[in-house]
Order: sequence, then structure tokens, then C-alpha cells
Amino acid sequence: MISNKIVDLNFKGAGAQCFPLYYYEKSEEKSPIFNLDETFDREIKTKNQYTRKDAISDFILQKARSQYNHQGIIKEDIFYYVYGFLHSPEYRETFANDLKKSLPRIPLVENKDDFWSFSKIGRKLADLHLNYESITPHPEVIISETELIKPNAIKADQENAFNFYGVTKLRFKKDKSLKTKQNKQGLDKTTIFYNGNIIIKNIPLKAYDYVINGKSAIEWVIDRYQVKTDTKSGITNNPNDWSKEVGNPRYILDLLLSVINLSIKTLELVEELPKVKFES
Repeated sequence: MISNKIVDLNFKGAGAQCFPLYYYEKSEEKSPIFNLDETFDREIKTKNQYTRKDAISDFILQKARSQYNHQGIIKEDIFYYVYGFLHSPEYRETFANDLKKSLPRIPLVENKDDFWSFSKIGRKLADLHLNYESITPHPEVIISETELIKPNAIKADQENAFNFYGVTKLRFKKDKSLKTKQNKQGLDKTTIFYNGNIIIKNIPLKAYDYVINGKSAIEWVIDRYQVKTDTKSGITNNPNDWSKEVGNPRYILDLLLSVINLSIKTLELVEELPKVKFES
């Protein structure tokens, strides 16, 4: 996962660790400020400042430049190389057990062209994952609405629009013919019942292959964007409140449509990554 903001260490669960492009070091700068009273005593005040530092070391930069005989490599190239490499299926499968219990160790690939492929695709993946909300729906996906609410109607009648696009619990279509040992409920994941007004159809099954922390990105949205009351605290989580907060009745629908296409685009980029072989 990638963020373009400084994040809480628990943003992905307890004990999450961040590997930034930059970090900020606190420094104390003393500046003279004169006390303009009759004694003209001089007082010194301390002002906290932060200096941006490169998290990518000079050592690995020089090593990459030397290994690939290319002085034009910059630290950003290495940063995105790492993001691309972390998406390598061969790397993730080979070191699956190690990655569950220890920090990832990222090698520099031998081939210069492979380095640049990982770096450039890693940069594309980062852009995709940071700007996922702006991704347009996948062209094959069909939105079936009981009635069409036009953009001008949304502006004219916000209350009805929020009711029309509001969610309670998203769910998959069920089909008994699809029941197997792996699919005991017979879920047809090509179709999502968004609410009583909207059905999302023809979702490419490939999209569910984009998995984050044991669950597809689409299923994370389905799981999180539902009205749910915590039994212990009694607090109700209502995702529709956020739609109202941002003034967009379609927010959750647009998010789900974006994540479907995000999943497809991510998998397409991952397929372009160079194949890496590891010695056993």
C-alpha cells in the first residue's frame, strides 16, 4: 500500500511500518529575539523546525548507478523500483512465509532493463493506487438502475438523490448452479446488488484476483461500506454519512466502480513486470 501523506502507524492495522521516500528530522534552531523593555535584555527562544531528509540512502544510489552503469538514476527511481518489485508474483510466492514474519529484503536485479521496467511500472502502480478515486468505470461493467437520476436532478433534489444512492449492505448475486467446495454459498461475483435501485453487472472475475491482505479490493469495499452497529459500543457506522459530508450522493457507487477498474488495471501492470528467478 502507498500513501502520499504522512500516515498514522496504525493506518493498516497495529504495528504497521512505513518505508518513505523522505523523512523529516526535528531540529532546534535558536534565534535571538530582543525584549524591548527598559533593560533591553536579550532573550533566546527555541523554535522547532523539521528538515526533510532522503530515506533512500546514498549507498544504494551509488550501488545502482555503478551496477547499471547509469549516472542518471535518481533516488525516486529506486523508490518506485521497490514498489514495483513488491508486486512481483514470483517474489511474493517464493518468500511468502518470510514476508509474514520479517521485513522484506529487496535485491537489485542483474539486468539493467529489468531494473527500469520495475521502476517505471512501480511508478505507474503508485499513481494508480494514489489516485484510485478518479479512475473511470471499467467499460464492460453495466450499471442497471430502476430509474435514471440525471446530474441536474441530483443538484435539484439532494435528499432524494442521497436516498436513491444510499447503501445498507452490498451483496453478491446467488446462483445455486455455482455451488462448489470453494464457493459454498453459490455466489455469482459478476453481479453486485448495490441497493434496491441499482445492480452492478458483468464484473470481470479477474478483478477479484487483486488481493490485499487476504481479500480482494472489491470485497474490502463491500465489507466496509455497510451500515453496521457495534454490539459492544452501540455505535453505528453509516458510510452514507460520508457521502453527505462530501456532498456526493454517488460517492460509494463511484468508489466501487473505480476499485473494480483499479483491480483490473493493477493486474495488467503486474503482468508486465519482468519475471524474476530465485536460487533455491
